[in-house]
Amino acid sequence: MAREFSQRVYDLALSIPPGRVTTYGAIAKAAGGGSMASRSITGILSKAPNPNVIPWHRIVYAGGKVWMNPEYEAARLKLYKREGIKLNDRGYIIDFEEIFYDFSELN
Repeated sequence: MAREFSQRVYDLALSIPPGRVTTYGAIAKAAGGGSMASRSITGILSKAPNPNVIPWHRIVYAGGKVWMNPEYEAARLKLYKREGIKLNDRGYIIDFEEIFYDFSELN
């Protein structure tokens, strides 16, 4: 069962379209997890068969807050610019509600 959940999480992460973002919670919910499952998404994806193909920049915190780390900041900002995703000076996605991807489009 855990393996099936992990595979769904991986498949969902890969399905996030360019120019759109989703949250850890939305992935957990769409994969069939409970309210606390969002805490496991990063761990699951980091153990995926090929974590380098996961569009990590498209997965953000609730409310549109972007995780930034000095090691990845420049690369992430470049990806956001390429996909037309804009951030404010506090690290939140501008127009988050408009570009939020909740996976209902998969059904």
